[in-house]
Amino acid sequence: MARSKVRVVPWLDSHRKKRDLQVESGPTDAARLVLLSRGLRGFCDGFVAVLLPSYMFALGFQELQVGLVSSATLIGSALATLAVGTLSHRFALRHMLLVAAGLMAATGLAFASLSALWPLVVVAFVGTLNPGGGDVSLFLPLEHSWLAGATQGDARTHVFARYTLIGALCAATGSLAAGIPSWLSLHAGVSTLVALRMMFVVYAVVGVVNWLLYRRLPRAHTAALATSKPLGPSRRIVRRLALLFSIDAFAGGLLVNSLLSLWLLQRFGLSAARAGQFFFVAGLLSATSQLLAPVLARRVGLLNTMVFTHIPSSLFLIAAAFSPSLLPTVILLLLRSALSQMDVPTRSAFVMAVVTPPERVAAASFTAIPRSLAAALAPLMTGGLLGAGWLAAPLVVCGSLKITYDLALLAAFRKIRPED
Repeated sequence: MARSKVRVVPWLDSHRKKRDLQVESGPTDAARLVLLSRGLRGFCDGFVAVLLPSYMFALGFQELQVGLVSSATLIGSALATLAVGTLSHRFALRHMLLVAAGLMAATGLAFASLSALWPLVVVAFVGTLNPGGGDVSLFLPLEHSWLAGATQGDARTHVFARYTLIGALCAATGSLAAGIPSWLSLHAGVSTLVALRMMFVVYAVVGVVNWLLYRRLPRAHTAALATSKPLGPSRRIVRRLALLFSIDAFAGGLLVNSLLSLWLLQRFGLSAARAGQFFFVAGLLSATSQLLAPVLARRVGLLNTMVFTHIPSSLFLIAAAFSPSLLPTVILLLLRSALSQMDVPTRSAFVMAVVTPPERVAAASFTAIPRSLAAALAPLMTGGLLGAGWLAAPLVVCGSLKITYDLALLAAFRKIRPED
């Protein structure tokens, strides 16, 4: 017995030291490439979400067409994510990331050159355009699986918080960059339509840069994540999570940033440049909250952090629907932004912790697919509501559905504890 203790205790001590070192040392060089890629994509998503309505209006389209394009992007993202989850056990993550980056470059070039509605809808469907502030693209499950494989326990929550933080900060900066076309029109004599097309060229260039970054990822690590089949023992948990996440996603799809920008334009006459400034500040608040999420999760748990920060943000959103003037509306929306994204890194860490390592790509994909499909139906609905003049309806429905999701998630998973 004495020998056994001598062998076990040092192993436990070394394991704890290794775990603590992992938390303190931060991401590896390869993980930093993934984080840098996330930041670049977040910057593009930030200005695309704000400029998409203005671009569509400049091409001569109306609110319903804006909602149609937004829905097409989300439906296409859902199908692409389904393909990622289905094929993840056959191909290395590095190869799939390279394909995704190439598709991003092609999407930007196509949007910069097309003017007819249905070609734009097709490109939005097959491409990587993201009309919201968050990441709903096929990049998400691939990068999540990569980061989850490099970390464990509290370290995983911290890395996902950094991932979300970088995405939020860069998306906020991208929202601020949405004022560039207006500046070019006023000071450089560039027409508004040409200036808007130039921003989609920037989107394409970032796709090429990301392709170069992914090429530097090590081959051995990506190949080691391949498995014999997508899902196994965690299938039931993944199904329950996917169903609940779809409710939250449908609610969020009612008010993606491009449609919130349209709502602010219709209700208060807010210009694209001013809307970009608002989304910049909102993004900064969301990003700051990412730093608090791992600390709060360590104290109260991943699930409680997800639920009890999400409900107040939904209440602020509902209140904003009935606010009579711009200033209190902006304040309420900013308060919502300060809380609404704290569930993102904790949700990612929760999903990665309740499934086995070989199932992580499939779990991330299959929980994201219903989110994308459910969210894809919502923008078209919001476009119709705004076109009919029912300005308060999208905000009220969005907030109410999100509260329903939070309570259902808590009831379904309060007794399940992540193994990490």
